[in-house]
Amino acid sequence: MQEVEMKKGKIFLSVIVFVLFLNSLSWGNGLNLNSLGSRALAMGGAFVGLADDFSAIFWNPAGIAQFKTEYFGFYGTDIMPSGNYKLTVPYPGLGNIAVVNAKTPTKHYLGGLAAFYYPVSGNLVVGIGVYTPSGLGSKWNGEDFKLISANKAYEWGSKVGVITISPAAAYKFNDKVSIGATFNLNYGMFNIKTHGGSTEIPVYPYTLDLGQYEENMNAWGIGATFGILVKPSEMFSLGATLRTASTIKFEGDAKMQYLSLLGLPGSSDLKRDVTWPMWLALGVAFKPIDKLTLTSDVQWTQWSKIDVMKTDFVDPYWKLMMAASGDDKRQMYWEDKAQIRFGAEYQISPAFALRAGYYWDPSPAPDRTMNVLLPNYDFNVLTFGIGYALDTLKLEFGVEYLMGRERTVDYLKVKTDPEWATAMPGTYNMTILVPNISVSYKF
Repeated sequence: MQEVEMKKGKIFLSVIVFVLFLNSLSWGNGLNLNSLGSRALAMGGAFVGLADDFSAIFWNPAGIAQFKTEYFGFYGTDIMPSGNYKLTVPYPGLGNIAVVNAKTPTKHYLGGLAAFYYPVSGNLVVGIGVYTPSGLGSKWNGEDFKLISANKAYEWGSKVGVITISPAAAYKFNDKVSIGATFNLNYGMFNIKTHGGSTEIPVYPYTLDLGQYEENMNAWGIGATFGILVKPSEMFSLGATLRTASTIKFEGDAKMQYLSLLGLPGSSDLKRDVTWPMWLALGVAFKPIDKLTLTSDVQWTQWSKIDVMKTDFVDPYWKLMMAASGDDKRQMYWEDKAQIRFGAEYQISPAFALRAGYYWDPSPAPDRTMNVLLPNYDFNVLTFGIGYALDTLKLEFGVEYLMGRERTVDYLKVKTDPEWATAMPGTYNMTILVPNISVSYKF
């Protein structure tokens, strides 16, 4: 028996390492990847009021109290964005001239969730999970940006994200009321590559191209998730989840390719505090007939915590230089937003289930801070999936299609209004295809 328990522990540890490795490589577009678990995703991510599978550690930890046996689940996803950015500039006598016509290269951004649960008693269940709650990023072909970057193909891209490790516990007071909580250990990454711009050399009539600019940072932060699940009847359940804000104190370094030609250090250590915002969700699940489950969620995120990101450059020359240019502050001015989600599941037979959903995901980023490195869109999202159960083993497949609304940042507005100075003018479009798979087993 002890040998079996050790094997289970080794399997779960291996999956954790696998998920962490995948997500250290890449991130998809869109900041909250909050459709974790194939079943939850296929039901439009409206899962807070149901929370009855292994993804409950993310959606509502109170749902963990429903598990009566040891339970393991793994979810993997491939985020495939397709975006484009166009910039036209008005020239006197020539009209609008196309300066940039860029498309994102084909990329596969991997994400996932793994969780294991163990019933301590009939009322108390503990567990642990690792998952990717959020990430924002982009990758562009530098050739497309040559006309605005000294006619050279520098790298343009970003990767910002969080991986969370969560020990959890849930307690069932009775058949109607359960509560749960997790401690969240968050590992954050913040990486940016772009053109560093140029500067005038006062002694000579010459403009120096500063070359490639790059930041690489990482750090740890802590937080918690609290949930409650209430089931007044077999047909109806209500849930609520609060995930606390988590401040991640990033540390790393910045590099400017040709800055040393001015006799200045080519790199500097830096620090930046970023607060991952509070998330509050309310959900309901309803079974009008035995085989049909309908769900609906409202999920609110306090994005206003991401207002102005201040950077402390450790090197004194960099500190003065970045303060003088204003690049020691990154204006974001994000706004609090709420998602509206709907889902449905129909149990065709004891083995097969069909699922579908929809949600509206408004962008927290205003036009006045929009740029290609940290793009953000209003998304209409359609979801679909199927599930197959074979005794205690379940296989589930899902797909999510995010349709971003076109965003246009006016060129003249950016050039004439100081409040728009950090925006990149142009027209932005994005769609994202997200296929995924889940495997779970009850021992």
